This record gives sequence, structure tokens and C-alpha cells, in this order.
Amino acid sequence: MRLINQENHKTNILPLLTVATFGLHLFTLLLLMFDGSLLQQLGRKSTVPSLVQLTDGSTLTVEPKQNLERNPETIRRFVGETMTLMFTWSQKQQPRTVLQSISSELVADGFRKKFDLQINSLNTGSQFENISRGTENVLVLQRVSQPTKIGDGKWKVEIFANSLNFGISSQLGTSIPVDKQILVRVIDRQATSLPNAPLPLDLAVHRLGEAGLEVYNMCEIEDMKCL
Repeated sequence: MRLINQENHKTNILPLLTVATFGLHLFTLLLLMFDGSLLQQLGRKSTVPSLVQLTDGSTLTVEPKQNLERNPETIRRFVGETMTLMFTWSQKQQPRTVLQSISSELVADGFRKKFDLQINSLNTGSQFENISRGTENVLVLQRVSQPTKIGDGKWKVEIFANSLNFGISSQLGTSIPVDKQILVRVIDRQATSLPNAPLPLDLAVHRLGEAGLEVYNMCEIEDMKCL
């Protein structure tokens, strides 16, 4: 009799276990569905344009971008303004000072020596090292191409410009063509802090650094192997 009662007891428990297991699976399924809906809502929220307030009080609406993505106009502006900045110097703002500031913030570490050599090749050595009184240099951009994506977080931009040098003996200026391929990429490092009494050059370089880009190569316009 005892054996029969034990078997009946086990038989009665089996349906309860089955119902409990089914209920647990159903609860898990509902929990997963709830988590999935939350993730979908979060994904939709992440694509909603955000309102950004600038330090001068103005506002603008921006769309979220992946870390390795940049707006084409952001890339073009970075290249155009960086190149213009590096070719703008005078006696008060010597070219060596300009290039050192730009190299430290906007140029890749492994490219700085080649970068300096290429810039030096566009100018006479003595004039480049020591700008005389009344001498000024400026870059006049003719065209900045749309960026061509060449990898994740990497783009190539072509610039067509002229470097104009003005001096006491050449008031009309001498022109040197600067037609280059500029290769830029996304960087993760934050822009360095400004000095206590920043100069206009410091402010310009810092502002360009906020784009999170750097120049990592510069080639002649006809170089088909520029990577």
C-alpha cells in the first residue's frame, strides 16, 4: 500500500512541475520581449536630433553620429581652415611657431617630420625660418573637394590653392601653387586645454581640434598611391 501511495504522490506532482516550468518559460519570454521593446525605444530616441547650446548663447540642432563618422562639411572645413592657418604668417606670427602649434594638435605624431619637410619645400629656407619686417604669407583656397571615404574614420580631400607671399620688395606678391591631397582620420583624444592667456593662434587651433580629426598624410595631387 505504501508503494502505491508514493507512486500516486509522484504522479500528482508531475502536472504541477509541468505547469510551473511552463509558467517560468512564459515569464522569461515576456521579460525578453519587454527588454526588446525598451531597446527599440532607446534606439529610436538616439536618432532624434539634439539641441546644442553654444558658448555664445546660440543654439543649433544636430543629429547623432557614430564615433567614426563626420559630416562632409565638417571634414572640408577642417581641411580648408587647417591648411589656411598653416600658411598664414608674418613677422609677429612666425611660420615656425604656427607649424609647431598645428603639429602638436592637428597632425598625426608619425607624420610630423614629413609634414614639416613638405611645408619647408614650398618656401625658401632663410625666409621660412625668419620672416622679415613687412613680409606676410597667406593661402588662397580655390577649391576644396568633397571628402572621399578611404576607410573607417578616414577620408581623402583634394585642395587647390595658391600660397601668396607679400613683402616690401614684392608688394604685388609671389604665388606658389599648393595642390595637395590631404588625408585625415578620426581621433579619440580630447583637445588640450587652452593656456591662461591664449593667443588668437591658440584659439584657432583649439577650435579646429574640437572636430576630433587629424592630418596623417599629405601628397601631391597626381600621386595615385597616396594612402
